[in-house]
Amino acid sequence: MTVTGTADAAGDGDRQTQLLRGVLDMCLLALLAKEPAHGYELVHRFDAAGFQPVGYGTIYPLLTRMRRLGLVADEMQASPSGPARKVYTLTDAGHARLRAWRQQWTHFVGTVDSTLTDSVPDSPRS
Repeated sequence: MTVTGTADAAGDGDRQTQLLRGVLDMCLLALLAKEPAHGYELVHRFDAAGFQPVGYGTIYPLLTRMRRLGLVADEMQASPSGPARKVYTLTDAGHARLRAWRQQWTHFVGTVDSTLTDSVPDSPRS
């Protein structure tokens, strides 16, 4: 998985990659909650959301894992051009998991924001 951006000596690129890995499954469920999609479409949705680039080699294994966990279901649907495609939808369990993750995320972000805001302003130490 590659995340664009400049990586400095402090490893900002690595940090972005790790953050993305930590939220990718939650974001996948959120994208599918808006509208069912096939893997190709999901790659484009991640790109449009600013998570570029998240590739097929990341999305398809994640979809397979989510399906095995019962969070998404797949169904073959006719394509307007070409062969039928596997379209993924959220299951009831997927919707429930997404609700729980949203609550956890909101709490987590609040805690991190509070910690960063209440900390000493960024300044080099002499």
